[in-house]
Amino acid sequence: MVRATRHHSAYAAPAAAAAEVDLNGYRFGSLSTVSEEEEMMRETVSRLAHEKISPLVRKMDETSTLDPSVVSALFENGLMGIEVDAEYGGTDSSFFTCMLVVEELAKVDPSVSALCDIHQTLVNRPFMKFGTAEQKAKYLPRLAQDTVGSFCLTEPLSGSDAFALKTTAKRDGSDWVINGTKMWISNSDLAGVFLVMANADPSKGYKGITCFIVDRNTPGLTVAKKEDKLGIRASGTCMVHFDNVRVPESHILGKLGEGYKIAMDALNQGRIGIGAQMLGLAQGAVDATIPYTLDRKQFGKPVFEFQGMQHQIAQVVTQIESARLLVYNAARLHDEGKSIVKEGAMAKYWACEVAVLATSRCVDWMGGVGFTKDFPQEKFYRDCKIGSIYEGTSNIQLNTIAKFIQKEYSQS
Repeated sequence: MVRATRHHSAYAAPAAAAAEVDLNGYRFGSLSTVSEEEEMMRETVSRLAHEKISPLVRKMDETSTLDPSVVSALFENGLMGIEVDAEYGGTDSSFFTCMLVVEELAKVDPSVSALCDIHQTLVNRPFMKFGTAEQKAKYLPRLAQDTVGSFCLTEPLSGSDAFALKTTAKRDGSDWVINGTKMWISNSDLAGVFLVMANADPSKGYKGITCFIVDRNTPGLTVAKKEDKLGIRASGTCMVHFDNVRVPESHILGKLGEGYKIAMDALNQGRIGIGAQMLGLAQGAVDATIPYTLDRKQFGKPVFEFQGMQHQIAQVVTQIESARLLVYNAARLHDEGKSIVKEGAMAKYWACEVAVLATSRCVDWMGGVGFTKDFPQEKFYRDCKIGSIYEGTSNIQLNTIAKFIQKEYSQS
């Protein structure tokens, strides 16, 4: 298992850096400079992705199933508990390192990246931040070492307005009884534990929403068949039904009525994760395509040498780098304990836009073969579309950004 802690003593900074900024122990010459331990993690994940995951990508996409060996490899290499403290079996590293892992996995398979990202930002983080000592001791070792987690918020009639949910939780003695249906629930096909948002007091609106911990084997919980999706097909997405699911009081995460707070906290971090996923996806598509343009000859020279091609490639690579800076900046700010609501929304929005442009251009640059399943470009093209939909649509991100702009200028 890779162990990369957040307490660094040596850093790989460019010798020619004009200036370095000290951020709570991190020293950087630029936003994209990483520490030695962060680079070690990135190289380890890259090697794992190319050696263990890459040979299985096409089969997993065709069968809409993550190979068990891939899931096991993520756990065995500490990639499912990156921020979890070592005392619970985690890697005890930073949120930024987690984003590097998500990015590297997405360069090879965004479906695997989605599993890793959602597990950590929407499940591990709530347990770490809001869990009691007993809840952490019971669940974090499992989540870090062998158990996939799932986050249940969205419902058939609540999408962007996620908190118009209808799932209820009613007290019955010392227990709570949950009834309702969740939709588009990622990781639900593999999950051993679910974080379920249910309204314990509908008269209070969203202030009645409470987060419940529900184990998969709890009577009344059923997971429906997987959705047949356009992209990230190997990432399981299912409906989850709750029919008189009974859980004890001790399975409330946080406090009664804190579900809204917990969900928004998780989603704000998760949006940076989606930005990292889309960033890696775009980079992976370009990495798979530019060598082809250098090798493929037309009219006696490589197609890369045509000015029209050069301008397109330069534009895409520049925009990928701009997305990287937004994602890295948001992740660093998060590790500093700063507010990342606006920055996370910007990172997700722009990385998703760039991924759409990059994958479309890569299919174009490949010509006819880019339109076939024999090459990875068409899969990257399909996979990128989800970025502008889940964990808040692009329009929701723009709404969030606009609110901050309005507030900032109203105060000036």
